[in-house]
Amino acid sequence: MKVAISDDFLLAFSNVQKTHQKKVREFIELFRENPEAGGIQYHPVKKARDPNLYSVRIDQAYRAIVFHPADTDLYLLTWVDHHDEAYAWAERKVFRVNPMTGALQVLSADAVEAAEAVPKKAPAARKVGLFRKVKDEILLQLGVPTELVPTVRAIEDETELEESREAIPQEAYEALYLLAAGYDAEAVLRELEKPTEPVAADPTDFAAALQNDDSKRRFVVVSDAKELAELLNAPLDLWRVFLHPKQRKLVSVSANGPYRVLGGAGTGKTVVAMHRAKHLVETVFPARGDRILFTTFTRNLATDIHENLKTLCGPELLSRIEVVNLDAWVSNFLKGRGYRFEPVFDEENNELWENALALAPPESGLSHEFYRQEWDEVIQPQGVSALEEYLKAPRLGRGTKIGRRTREAVWPVFREYRSQLTERGKREYIDMIRDARQLIEKQSIRLPYKAVVVDEAQDMSAEAYRLIRAIASPGPNDLFIVGDAHQRIYRHRATLGKCGIDIRGRARKLRLNYRTTDEIRRFAVALLEGRAIDDLDGGLDDQQGYMSLTHGPKVEVHRLKSLADETAFLGRHVKELISAGAAPESICIVGRTKNVVEHAKDALRTASLDLYEVKREATDNRTRPGIRVATMHRVKGLEFDHVIVASANDKVIPFDKALKAGADQVAARNAETGERALLYVALTRAKKSAVVSGWGAMSPFLG
Repeated sequence: MKVAISDDFLLAFSNVQKTHQKKVREFIELFRENPEAGGIQYHPVKKARDPNLYSVRIDQAYRAIVFHPADTDLYLLTWVDHHDEAYAWAERKVFRVNPMTGALQVLSADAVEAAEAVPKKAPAARKVGLFRKVKDEILLQLGVPTELVPTVRAIEDETELEESREAIPQEAYEALYLLAAGYDAEAVLRELEKPTEPVAADPTDFAAALQNDDSKRRFVVVSDAKELAELLNAPLDLWRVFLHPKQRKLVSVSANGPYRVLGGAGTGKTVVAMHRAKHLVETVFPARGDRILFTTFTRNLATDIHENLKTLCGPELLSRIEVVNLDAWVSNFLKGRGYRFEPVFDEENNELWENALALAPPESGLSHEFYRQEWDEVIQPQGVSALEEYLKAPRLGRGTKIGRRTREAVWPVFREYRSQLTERGKREYIDMIRDARQLIEKQSIRLPYKAVVVDEAQDMSAEAYRLIRAIASPGPNDLFIVGDAHQRIYRHRATLGKCGIDIRGRARKLRLNYRTTDEIRRFAVALLEGRAIDDLDGGLDDQQGYMSLTHGPKVEVHRLKSLADETAFLGRHVKELISAGAAPESICIVGRTKNVVEHAKDALRTASLDLYEVKREATDNRTRPGIRVATMHRVKGLEFDHVIVASANDKVIPFDKALKAGADQVAARNAETGERALLYVALTRAKKSAVVSGWGAMSPFLG
């Protein structure tokens, strides 16, 4: 017997009253073990349009709805609710195998009846309609059920398409959305990973339909008690089980070398990376001694990913996936080999720079910021250690041009800074990364990692990628790199090809945003319009085709008269969200600086609201109550139903100190792009609504 569970069932289970959840869970466990057990009695839903739907009694209050086609061994849990509500749900659903795609689809009986009532027009009479130029066979091939073709034909514009969303299966709606956006049918099939030729599927073979990639977006076959327990322990974490066909293909792709995945915010890059890590240790490198390194730039994001992998992988698999940010990995690696240098931190670093800048020739007219940026963007990325190397080093992307004599004149500053670091037994992290790589290469150290998975790849430096290349020996499935330069909030830039990582023919892009509404996405994307954004490999990346399939309220910008007024607004707005049904833990107030975060905390305290600060090296523990408060840097990788960007004032967004660090026009523009990216990241954490508030002179980014 085959037992499966739908995503709808898991969502319904999460809403079961706590006093009944234990009883419901016991039923589900019994049902998985034997859906034909004597204590389970099936009652046909008399008013249902689908004769294969049955009601099963759980207790006096709750009923489960089971899809069980006659003369099959398939049992599908589809819904759980109070008695009357469960029956009402079943009466409105119809289950069909799409004969053109082979996917198991759940249709609304009301939508089918409405489609039957649509007047039928001859092909020659179709002069209007959003999809008038699309043939019926193409609509069917894209997943539109035969019953709903009249409904699709009647759609006049994108507004009506949005209104029809609940009536159309998800994969068909996505295809229609892409058609409406200007994609041709061939491009839609390619983007959604659909076969270019129709699939001749048996409409009565429901078991086979469950193996279809589109079916796997909403149904999962439960094979054992452990798997079931993991599902029920976190029924809202649907990302662990249900993947888009394109995501699923990227997870299981067999690559002859490094693989790069780009995608805008909310497209599921991190989810793909985590599933990829699981796939590698489970299928590609299953030996007990095989290990996978999962790394990212920031410590807090690595912590969040490790916590999520706990829910995705069992203890045995997780024990073979090492999740750590790269700087921490380097520190641990070097300490184990007697490395005598320690990382230098900001305060001491600034002191050493002040000492070195005393050697700066005043006649050059170069600012102190120039030296810091020359070090960060020319000398360190290229590993320059001597004047002769500096004289030959390319300075592409630097706004201030300098000749040979000027290079000779300024070199003593860099030599002195390096000398002071060495005297104190200090190194910058990029030096430690370089030292680790050189140690691996010179001593031919064999590390246990079969592959490396990199998340938030846009924040890694060139030296970091050279190390990553050295960690995993070149070979099939060795490197899996995901990122988006639109979200680069640190200064590092790298070209993979120049770091020994060849991704030619092994690069894909995710375009569908599953988190953010289209209104929030448009607002955020506009922040970076006109900015040249790289693709991590020397080319340019645009956001063509990047779209959200959900809609919601427009991003609101509130300009208050004073700090006190904003304090009152923040408390009032949060209370309004909670009154409308939002959970406090699903709301986050984001600030550009620590001072803004303190202001937000004061506002919540003034409104007598509980708060929880998401700090640098801790996960966002959703079991802890309270409105979330965090810096823009800290929310990277997180998501919330509602986001409020506080104190979006001039000099704060963009942060005046960050802009003033630009030594010339090019550096200043790069700094501004980074500030825009930071606001882009903050806004795209929101799933349902985003609000920006400030007082006095507002940020120039807000137009």
